[in-house]
Amino acid sequence: MERRDFLKKTGVATAAAVAGSALSAPAVLAEKKYRWKMVTTWPPNLPVLQTGAVRFSKRVEQATNGRIKIQVFAGGELVPPLGVFDAVSDGTVECGSGASYYWAGKVPAGQWFSSVPFGLNPQGINAWFYSGGGLKLWEEVYAPFNIIPRPQGNTGVQMGGWYRKEMNTIEDFKGLKMRIPGLGGKVVARAGGTVVLLPGGEIFTSLERGVIDATEWVGPMHDLRMGFYKAAPYYYYPGWHETGTCLEVIFNKKAYESLPKDLQTILDAVATETNLWSLSEFEAGNGAALQELIIRHKVNLVRFPEPLLNDMRKLAKEVLEEEAAKDPLSGKVHAAFKKFREQIGVWGSVSEKPYYDAIADTYALKGS
Repeated sequence: MERRDFLKKTGVATAAAVAGSALSAPAVLAEKKYRWKMVTTWPPNLPVLQTGAVRFSKRVEQATNGRIKIQVFAGGELVPPLGVFDAVSDGTVECGSGASYYWAGKVPAGQWFSSVPFGLNPQGINAWFYSGGGLKLWEEVYAPFNIIPRPQGNTGVQMGGWYRKEMNTIEDFKGLKMRIPGLGGKVVARAGGTVVLLPGGEIFTSLERGVIDATEWVGPMHDLRMGFYKAAPYYYYPGWHETGTCLEVIFNKKAYESLPKDLQTILDAVATETNLWSLSEFEAGNGAALQELIIRHKVNLVRFPEPLLNDMRKLAKEVLEEEAAKDPLSGKVHAAFKKFREQIGVWGSVSEKPYYDAIADTYALKGS
C-alpha cells in the first residue's frame, strides 16, 4: 500500500513538473533577441574610451543573458568618428558612444552636458545628472533628434594640453592653431586662437607636422599612449577647459523604447556602472603615467600662470553667457548648470578644497 501511494504521488509530481516545463518553455523561447550596432568616435582599442564601449557591450550581454548583443565599431569602421550622432539619430545604428560637445554645431545646448570651462568636477557633474535634474534636461535637449542620452564615462579633471611653445600670457593664444572642442574651444577662439576639431586618430600627426600648434586630449594615461610628448615639449595644467568631462552613450529613441522595461533598466544600469568604472580607470592610471612622462621622457610639466588663468576665466564667462543667449534651450540649460554649480561649489569650498590644501605636501610630485 505504501509503495503504491509513493509511486502514485511521484507520478503526479512528475506529471506536474513536465506540465510546468511545457507551459514555461514557450515563454522562454518567445523572449525576443535584440542584435544592435554601436558606433563610436574613438580610435580602435583606445583604453577606457573605446575599450569602455566594448566593455559596456559585454556587460549588457551578460546582464540580459544574451537577449541584447551589441556589436561595437570604432570611429571610421562603420561611420566617420564625427558621424556618430547622425547615425544614431536616423536609426542607421541603435546606439553610439562619444561626447556631447562633438555635436555643438547641431545641438548647441548639448555642450553643457560634456564639459564647461571652469565648471564642475566629476563628482559635481554626476551629482547634477543623477540628483540635480541635469539628466532630465539632457533628455529634453536630445529629444528632437530621436535620441536618448545616458552618462557613460568621465575622464576626470583633464590636463591643459600640449604646446609647441611656452604660454606665458593670454596674448600667446593669438594665432595659435589648437585642437580643442566644445565651449573650451570657443574660449580659445575668443582669446585669438584658431580652433581645429580633429578626431583622436588624427591629432598626433597634425601636431607633429605643425598643422596645429597645440592640442588637448585627456590626461597622462592617454597622452602617454598617444605619444604627444614626441611632438610638443610643454605639458600644461590645469585643464580649465575640461574639469570633469562626461562621456555619453546615446540610444536611438525608437530602438530603446521598443525594448521591454526590464531591458531598458539594464541598459541604464550598465551605463551608470560604466560611468563609475571609466572614472576609476582614469584616476588609477593617470598618476603612474604622469611620473613616466616626467622622469623617463623628461616632459616639461608647466602650470598655467595665474594671470593667464584669470584672463581665460573672464573670457569663459563672456562666452558662456553669449552662447546661452543664442537659443532658449541653451539659456535654460546654462541657467540650471550655473545654479547647481553655485550650490555645490559652496560645499566644495569647505570640504574638498581645504582637504587638498592640507595634504598638498604629502603628494608632492616626484621628479619635479
